[in-house]
Amino acid sequence: MILGTKRLCVLILGVLLGCTAIGKADPLVVKTAQGRAQGKTIGDGKVRAWLGVPYAAPPVGDLRWKAPQPAAAWQGVRDSTRYGAHCAQNHVFDDMIFQDNGPGEDCLFLNVFVPANAKAKARLPVMFWIHGGGFYGGASNEPRHNGDFLPQQGVVLVTMNYRLGVFGFLATSDLAKEAGGAAGNYGLMDMIAALQWVKTNIGNFGGDPGNVTIFGESAGSFAVSTLMAAPLARGLFHKAIGESGAAVTNSTLAFQPLNAREIKDATWVAGLKVHSLAELRALPTQTILDGAKQPGVSFPPDIDGKVLTEPVSATYKAGRQAHVPLIAGWNADEGASVSTREMSAEKWKSAAREYFPDRTEAFLRLYPGDTTPQAVRSATDFASDQFIGYGTWKWLEEHRTTGDASLFRYHFELPATPSKYHLGTYAFHSDDIEYVFGTLDTRPGFNVRPEDRILSKQMMTYWANFAKTGDPNGGDLPKWLSYKSAGYPLIHLDATITSGPDAIRDRYLFLEQGMPPRQR
Repeated sequence: MILGTKRLCVLILGVLLGCTAIGKADPLVVKTAQGRAQGKTIGDGKVRAWLGVPYAAPPVGDLRWKAPQPAAAWQGVRDSTRYGAHCAQNHVFDDMIFQDNGPGEDCLFLNVFVPANAKAKARLPVMFWIHGGGFYGGASNEPRHNGDFLPQQGVVLVTMNYRLGVFGFLATSDLAKEAGGAAGNYGLMDMIAALQWVKTNIGNFGGDPGNVTIFGESAGSFAVSTLMAAPLARGLFHKAIGESGAAVTNSTLAFQPLNAREIKDATWVAGLKVHSLAELRALPTQTILDGAKQPGVSFPPDIDGKVLTEPVSATYKAGRQAHVPLIAGWNADEGASVSTREMSAEKWKSAAREYFPDRTEAFLRLYPGDTTPQAVRSATDFASDQFIGYGTWKWLEEHRTTGDASLFRYHFELPATPSKYHLGTYAFHSDDIEYVFGTLDTRPGFNVRPEDRILSKQMMTYWANFAKTGDPNGGDLPKWLSYKSAGYPLIHLDATITSGPDAIRDRYLFLEQGMPPRQR
């Protein structure tokens, strides 16, 4: 009878503490600073997942356009088996598909994915994903970012939402006055708040807060380069991966100083017929979104004096960025479009004279167009360089010179077969995401080939190796040479992976001398 009473007491205690058996903790119930969270298993039972975990207070009402505030504590065990809402946004890209019940301003959630076989105190490397979408679209719960596979490489994966567009980056003088002189960049502050959440809590999930790799694609890659320059983010991550994009030039997504943004954004606010911040904050979400649809209206990050104290390029040039190991690169056909596919030799030579009237011959030597196929290739290359390639190259160059850390460059080259939203056969912008996450089967209408599966496994392994050690190499993977070696070598990610010196460096040295407005 006494033994039975003891067993009953232990059982009751186990229930109270979130245990599944006498003395054995439930691995799907994890304690955070705000309370306990209940997860689930995914990926055929190989990954444990906690979805829709709040890392900050809902930025609604009086908190709209303010720095993120701490998330509130909760009682009991929070159901963390479903994604939280994605951040309010207008329709951006058809291939952005969301796995939640709809958008909203209450959207500051993150998701944690852990190998199912990981011990509670495993201290695995953490990979912190920042989604793309031009800073005005996207979410952490797109199927291509699913955490079913990448964590099986022995890492903890964190994906997160951040405020977008007008809600994430509006900058007016009233907002600056209210915040002590800085305005805008709420989306970047959300990323920093999520990284702070990781530092505080990820150890309870089996992750190592002292080994965090930030990685992102497109706007996410711009964010990675920006966080490396942001004093407020210093020490919250230890490695970085940028896929297609960087904020070290003004080639795209230019970051203006606060005083310029105050003038521009004030004009937009005036069109809403409000007369105070209180009235602006009282407007319905959809009214704000409708106003942001106006032609020529955009809300990228700004040099606010708080998150960014100077242009990102100036930070790198002076060596004031985080000196962390970096992988960066881009895809072969980032700039592919209808106009580039319809290029002819005659049209290309005419365009060359228009783009570079004083350097036409030099330009055509680097981007030749003597035949139609050659013109199509050069038009795609130049559009890609204008859009993404040159800026990402410049980031690598600056970090190579001043970053004092290991450095690796890639070029993603495997042409995709047509799918529902991408009808060409080329390595388009964002094509690499499903390879990095192992989620090729989530791309609608995509016929996955054996070479796709092989390259995806190789890329997941490279990325995870880098997160573990700062070096992507290991095992039987093809050797990836350091970008700091002689010849500026890079790896070519294709059906057969090769690595060697940069054969087109002269293109970027040419573009260093000046570039025309981007043709799209």
